Amino acid sequence: MPTPHVETVTIDELDCWRIRHNGAELMVARQGAHIFSYQREGEQPLIWPNPAAVFKQGKGIRTGVPVCWPWFGVFDRNPDSVKAMRRSDQPAGAHGFARTARWELAGTELEGDALRIDLALPVPAGGFPGWPHQVELTLSLLLDEQLHIRLTSHNRGTDTVTLSQALHSYFAVSDVRHVQVEGLDGTTYIDTADGWTTKTQSGPLHFSAETDRMYLDTPTQVSIVDKDWQRRIQLTAQGSTSTVIWNPWTERAKAFDDMADDGWQNMLCIETANVLDDVVTLAPNERHTLGVSIAGIAL
Repeated sequence: MPTPHVETVTIDELDCWRIRHNGAELMVARQGAHIFSYQREGEQPLIWPNPAAVFKQGKGIRTGVPVCWPWFGVFDRNPDSVKAMRRSDQPAGAHGFARTARWELAGTELEGDALRIDLALPVPAGGFPGWPHQVELTLSLLLDEQLHIRLTSHNRGTDTVTLSQALHSYFAVSDVRHVQVEGLDGTTYIDTADGWTTKTQSGPLHFSAETDRMYLDTPTQVSIVDKDWQRRIQLTAQGSTSTVIWNPWTERAKAFDDMADDGWQNMLCIETANVLDDVVTLAPNERHTLGVSIAGIAL
């Protein structure tokens, strides 16, 4: 049975864990329980290795798998039921507060040949600032031949809570102009880069401009087909019927101080999500798990 190796490291201002198991290496920042690297031995990285990523306290990391919770994207674009959960007159940052909060390592254990890592976000007394709800949040990672990510929200309070969320995954590609996404043919989407208009996907998705889309009623499985690297990144979702696909392209990338001007070429975000009508409503003591399994498959 393989022996896992978990090492504590510091990158700039952030404490991180380097996890090696069964031919794979996983890097996770304590801030945000943020996976920022995942690679199997002898293969191209599956997570985009952004050399310009910033590891600063209180700032989201632009790569890997940011945990967007308890709202997604621009706060005011969320459904009223999600906005009603917040109790603050201060501006609400994009993607919620979990991605910059300090998480705890709750445990590691072997499950057969797989390694499981559990991370927990402690709930302060009275709830989180501006969001006073008793919802326990756990991120469980299972490392076998794939990477399985499971984000579980458990409502420990006495009131019903509604939230939106996403696993905002940045994937590594040879060149986004040469890849395609399969599995979304016939699916309705909101094109936020084109005035939030409603459209329908026809055939595989190709990339030739800025892309920012929220796909609705999506299937369990979608794939990035990358012929230049002779692989398919296969994504299998759990607890989600909405998928966000994003690439900033040339002009948007230039506006980011934590991405090279040409960084957009080698990344593609496919976000397993609960957004728009796919929000999560938790009665007292109810829980919900949002998950994705990531596999690199040779073509």
